[in-house]
Amino acid sequence: MAKSYVKFETPKDVVAKVLEAVTVANDSGRLRKGANESTKGVESGTAQLLVIAEDVEPEEVVMHLPGLCQEKGVAYCYVPTKKELGAAAGLPVTCAAIAIDKPGNAAEIVKSISDKVRPLGGVGAAKAAPAKEHKAPAAEGEKKKAAPKAKKE
Repeated sequence: MAKSYVKFETPKDVVAKVLEAVTVANDSGRLRKGANESTKGVESGTAQLLVIAEDVEPEEVVMHLPGLCQEKGVAYCYVPTKKELGAAAGLPVTCAAIAIDKPGNAAEIVKSISDKVRPLGGVGAAKAAPAKEHKAPAAEGEKKKAAPKAKKE
């Protein structure tokens, strides 16, 4: 059964490229490893690509990441297992999510992945301008009183 946070299926050829990009970026760039560090990378705007494992338990650990990526305009995709993701990052343990902050020699791979996941829904919209506050018109009985005028002497 698919997890609720998995919004689309990442093609196998893209998964292979993603794992390659993580490995190369680990050697020549900068990664943020783990769900908490990945969240910080996306929130700060430094993440260029977010990779999320599909087999995370409990789901709540990474459930917020796709929505956050959509909001911040960061490309994201999925890999089948935490074990593969951890191994690609050079970790002896599993890893739920990884953000590529500085791709280093993997810059071209990261760009091609972003282009491939865009049609699948893995890239957020550009940052929208903050909504202006809308003031409701005052009710008849609540009209503002004018400030008293200063007397001239």
